[in-house]
Amino acid sequence: MNASVKGPVVVVGAGLAGSRTCLELRKLGYEGRIVLLGEEPSLPYDRPPLSKAVIAGKRESKPLKADYEGVGIELRLQTRVESVDLAEREVVTADGPVAFDNLVVATGAAPLHLPGTGEQLTLRTDSDAAALRDRLTEGARVVVIGASWIGAEVAHAALQKGCAVAGLEFHPAPLAQALGAAIGSRFAGWWNGATLRTSVRVVAVEPDGVHLEGGEVIPADVVVTGIGVRPATAWLRGSGLELLPAVAVNERLQTSDPNVYALGDAAAWWSPRFKCRMDVQHWDDAFTAPAVVASGIVHGDASELVHDPVPYFWSDQFGHRIEYVGHHGPSDTVSIDDGYERGWTAQWSDADGRLTAALGVDQSKLVAAWRKEMLTPQTTGA
Repeated sequence: MNASVKGPVVVVGAGLAGSRTCLELRKLGYEGRIVLLGEEPSLPYDRPPLSKAVIAGKRESKPLKADYEGVGIELRLQTRVESVDLAEREVVTADGPVAFDNLVVATGAAPLHLPGTGEQLTLRTDSDAAALRDRLTEGARVVVIGASWIGAEVAHAALQKGCAVAGLEFHPAPLAQALGAAIGSRFAGWWNGATLRTSVRVVAVEPDGVHLEGGEVIPADVVVTGIGVRPATAWLRGSGLELLPAVAVNERLQTSDPNVYALGDAAAWWSPRFKCRMDVQHWDDAFTAPAVVASGIVHGDASELVHDPVPYFWSDQFGHRIEYVGHHGPSDTVSIDDGYERGWTAQWSDADGRLTAALGVDQSKLVAAWRKEMLTPQTTGA
């Protein structure tokens, strides 16, 4: 075990990444003090169901299966961390300082908001999901700002509940920022039953509705803003850690301070596989990264684990499942295949013809095969 691990490990952020980091530490035999600090009042829970079954009213948010007390993890909920003092080795909370030997940043990300004094609902927490679910009533005029992954899932749930839905997207097609306009345009038809407007700029959300550039006002009973998130790292300003604004870490998820780690939505790590810095804000990354952090804390330099995954995420919307695996660049070429009874696929390749990313619509088996291919080390001939 790493000789430097003598005092407590403090994990800031009680989401999936933070919770799993604590449990992985115990799994590896770490017997020291572990403190898990969470700002929300709820026990750690899974976020993907919030934009799917929870807002649709099909299930409640459920806590992750974990016996924190039973394995000696100090879970402190409703605890807001205000700053960190690396010299003194303590995080500062509203209730006082908490000392650490190793610190793990797992504070996730916060939704972006638009200007204006009107009410904007976002979808990040279980309380957000409950509030939105209760507002999606039959006949309600719902304006979804952003034809994003979250925006599409919210629009789908709202249509199912009998709402009148309008979608507003700044880019020329849904998901164009993530996948490009050529791919994104294929999803526009899925918004059947809603009014989808693309290439529009929202300037403000006010009490009388959503204000567009040019002066048009769209009245709404419910406004849902789904235009992206920002890493929740403001509490680290002035700490000396590099913020991008996600925390810059290496492939072992260490910051410039080797005893401070960051993972999940709050981290931007260096990927040897893709030769770039990545900040993949999806469930799969938060699920796999904790093992790397825990190994680094317990084994130190002897740890053999690095975080260099092939990114993967999925979205259920309008009766379809979209899955994406890999990481494509702006110079990659994309090919689309419609030769299936149901769904379609897209593949991105680099200048050498190497598969860099793939997307499948209702094609889970193919996506799994491509993911396996990308995970397989490449060999070269003699």
